[in-house]
Amino acid sequence: MGVKIIPVRSQAELRRFIEIPYTVHEGDEHWIAPLRLEQAQAFSPRHNEFMRRADACLFVAESGGVDAGRISAQIDPVAAASGMADVGYFGCLCATDDEEVFAGLLQAAERFLRRRGMTRARGPFSMSVNEQTGLLVEGFDTPPMLMMSHDRAYTGARLERHGYAGEKDLYAYLMDLRAPLPASVQAMLRRPPAANIRLRRLNLADYDQEIRTLVDIFNDAWRHNWGFVPMTPAETSALGRHLRLLLDPRLVYFAELDGQAAGFIVVLPNLNEAIRDLGGNLLPFGWAKLLWRLRVRGLKSARVPLMGVRTGLASPLAAAALPLYLIGAAWRAAAGMDFRHIELSWILEDNFPMRRLLERLGARAYKTYRVYGKALT
Repeated sequence: MGVKIIPVRSQAELRRFIEIPYTVHEGDEHWIAPLRLEQAQAFSPRHNEFMRRADACLFVAESGGVDAGRISAQIDPVAAASGMADVGYFGCLCATDDEEVFAGLLQAAERFLRRRGMTRARGPFSMSVNEQTGLLVEGFDTPPMLMMSHDRAYTGARLERHGYAGEKDLYAYLMDLRAPLPASVQAMLRRPPAANIRLRRLNLADYDQEIRTLVDIFNDAWRHNWGFVPMTPAETSALGRHLRLLLDPRLVYFAELDGQAAGFIVVLPNLNEAIRDLGGNLLPFGWAKLLWRLRVRGLKSARVPLMGVRTGLASPLAAAALPLYLIGAAWRAAAGMDFRHIELSWILEDNFPMRRLLERLGARAYKTYRVYGKALT
């Protein structure tokens, strides 16, 4: 029968591309179907700034007349300007456990990148490093949190058979808010911060400026990290619009050092908990279930998708203390709102200071995501 690879060029083909994970993950009790409306916007240049700036192509694999897989290939000019001009990316990889399907998809993505002068393929990024990053390789026995991926267990092995090797592992840490913090940590948090350190909540009255400050800290805090691509002003505006729908100002903290914002933490309720049984649809009754769960029942889990502390601060000791103060503030606030678990993700495998801090707080690495790479010879 053979496999046919179809570049997505029409809305009908995009709908096929979006629909593939719903079929591939059928029967996977831990996969959570994303909202189809949200998925349509994620691949729309009108709604996603990355899709406006990137040179990207989406591919569908058809086998025996049935859609059996998908992949994206993309080149990010912002990443290129950040010193990764020869690296192209792939993402959105989802397929049935079929060697021919994987081969066709990967070859199509590699061909797209090679023809544009890329010498290395890296991924999965769906669609950028600041969206969903990495392939789940450990932790298949629990559902993903908000904005995190869940993949079929065979996918990593299929990539490796085609010459891909792990470049970097990313960890998701889980904190149980029902368990008390270690006594040594409680003692540290009971001590008042130094006089030049102040913790404050998000100021909704100055929301747009608060988001710009948050992104400015993020870009500075992460700029030396592996694979970093800065958020652009357009992405900052989009982030502000999206976060406004989800965030609770009681769960967003800034740390000020000598009167200047030097760090932040954002905790978002885990929307996946509310949409788990909606099958990706808000109609006809999904919207009512979603509103009831958000407003009446409440959610019990949350995720920290964004956190950062400025580099090069004048007071190294104070700077080292800020992550603990921020996480401690978030822990107390979330526990006080009856959340039971917080995921902190993702954490680079070689970010040992953060990993040690989280483990000292009692958090455990319960999921591993892997970024793969391959030379395009």
